[in-house]
Amino acid sequence: MNKIISIKEAVAKLQDGMTIMIGGFLSVGTANNMIDQIVSSNVKNLTIICNDTAFADKGLGKLIANKQVVKVITSHIGTNPATIEQMNNGEIIVEFSPQGTLAERVRSGGAGLGGVLTPTGLGTMVADGKEIITVDGKEYLLEKPLRADVALIGASVSDTLGNLTYRGTSQNFNPLMATAADLVIVEARNIVEAGSLKPEEVKTPSIFVDFIVNN
Repeated sequence: MNKIISIKEAVAKLQDGMTIMIGGFLSVGTANNMIDQIVSSNVKNLTIICNDTAFADKGLGKLIANKQVVKVITSHIGTNPATIEQMNNGEIIVEFSPQGTLAERVRSGGAGLGGVLTPTGLGTMVADGKEIITVDGKEYLLEKPLRADVALIGASVSDTLGNLTYRGTSQNFNPLMATAADLVIVEARNIVEAGSLKPEEVKTPSIFVDFIVNN
C-alpha cells in the first residue's frame, strides 16, 4: 500500500464534527501545512485535542481564529487571544486538563485502558463532575481516556512505510497521539526509503500510520 498522498487528499478525509488530535507544542511539531489547508477548507464544528491552542496566526490556533472549532481539550490557551475571546463569549467549549494528565489520557486511549488515576486536580475545578477513587486510603481522580477520529502528526522524517522520527522537542505529544486515533495522517519534513532509518531511531512504528504527506 502506498501511504504517500497530497495535502489536499489528506484534508479531504476530514469531515464536519470530527474529533481531531493535533500534535505539537506552540506549533512546534505540528503539521502546520495541513493546518493551513484545513483553514482554507469548509470543515467546521471540530473538536480538537491538543497540548495548547498555539497562536491566533500560527499553528492550530488558526482553526480557532477561523471559528472552525466548537470544542477544545487542552492544557492551556494563554497564548491565543482568539481562544480566550471565544470561550468568554460562549462560542467555544474549553475543557482544561493538566498537561501531564492530558498526556496520560491520550496514552490510555492508545493503550486501550479505562483511564488513569491521578491526584492532580483534587479540590479544584478540574475535579468537577469526575469520579474520585480511593486506593490504599489515598484519593485519586479518575481521568478518562481520550481517542480521536483523526490524528494529525508532525514528523521530522518518515520512511515510505510510515516509520517516524522526530527532531528534538518536536516529538512532544506526537508519538502518543499516533496511537490514539482511528486515522493517522503524518506531515513529514523529509521522506526516505524504507530501511533508511535505524530501528532505534524510530519513535512511531509504521503500523500506526495510515497516510504520509510530504511537506
